[in-house]
Amino acid sequence: MATMITEECINCGACEPECPNTAIYAGGAQYEFEGQQFEALSNDFYYIVPEKCTECVGHYEQEQCAAVCPVDCCVPDPNHVETEEELFERAKKLHPDRVFPELSPATSHFRK
Repeated sequence: MATMITEECINCGACEPECPNTAIYAGGAQYEFEGQQFEALSNDFYYIVPEKCTECVGHYEQEQCAAVCPVDCCVPDPNHVETEEELFERAKKLHPDRVFPELSPATSHFRK
């Protein structure tokens, strides 16, 4: 499932630069997806675009936003449940010029 940011967000911005998919935006900021601009999903706090979130599968062993969040408000989004394979395919689609290694405990929290 994609990761989401809860209302407990303190708008510190620690998560935004850590996202390998540029899926995190400040509250009120429009986001870009597949060459189009979209209205903000939240006007009050940082948010994650589910269509761009891969839970860091293919990149890291855990979600980087959750790893740096000082208030633990980056949590699984129950409205966007996805498999490791779906998330890995999304990562490949989002980064077509990158060659991803096979999934391992170092590149997927599903492998722990």
